[in-house]
Amino acid sequence: MSKTKAKICGLKRPEDIGIVNRLLPEYIGFVFWDKSRRYVTPDLALSLKKDLDPRIKAVGVFVDAEAEEVSDLLNRGIIDIAQLHGHEDEEYIGRLRRLTDKPIIRAFQIRSEETAEDTLSDAEKCSADFVLIDSGMGSGKVFDWRLLKGFPRDFFLAGGLDAENVKEAVAMTGAFAVDVSSNVETDGVKDEKKVEDFIAATRN
Repeated sequence: MSKTKAKICGLKRPEDIGIVNRLLPEYIGFVFWDKSRRYVTPDLALSLKKDLDPRIKAVGVFVDAEAEEVSDLLNRGIIDIAQLHGHEDEEYIGRLRRLTDKPIIRAFQIRSEETAEDTLSDAEKCSADFVLIDSGMGSGKVFDWRLLKGFPRDFFLAGGLDAENVKEAVAMTGAFAVDVSSNVETDGVKDEKKVEDFIAATRN
């Protein structure tokens, strides 16, 4: 079984790039949603990406952005993968596919146990390259990972993960990758020790 990969999301400072270049998670995330406190402009993302170790894939996080805006950032190499967190449907994904050949991650939120089955059914059928399963957009809350037992496709797992619980999460779900943002921060900025501990726990 291949090792679960780590994604450190919400990078916005040159210091953040220095941290991940030393620790080499497989993915990092730039947030292009202007309501997020981790929002970065395309120009800032371009500047940060230039210094990013090429072994790390940069994921752009979008919420209901125009497909042309997303494809432009992909085709210019500012990001390598698009992660869609809004109301983007199959028609939107199809439009994005016509504009770029880069990979797409579509996020699905487990809001309650009652709706989980329908949500996971939609995720299973989604035409994106990967799906991300979360408890809510940046909620920082854990959902019942047992709901993912037997889920038949590769997925990113997010929502309340940290260095203490990620090992259990991986063991229970077999996630392709785990995604963290706020739980590797101190006072709103990325904390190198927390990032290091999270990646180590993921890989062990």
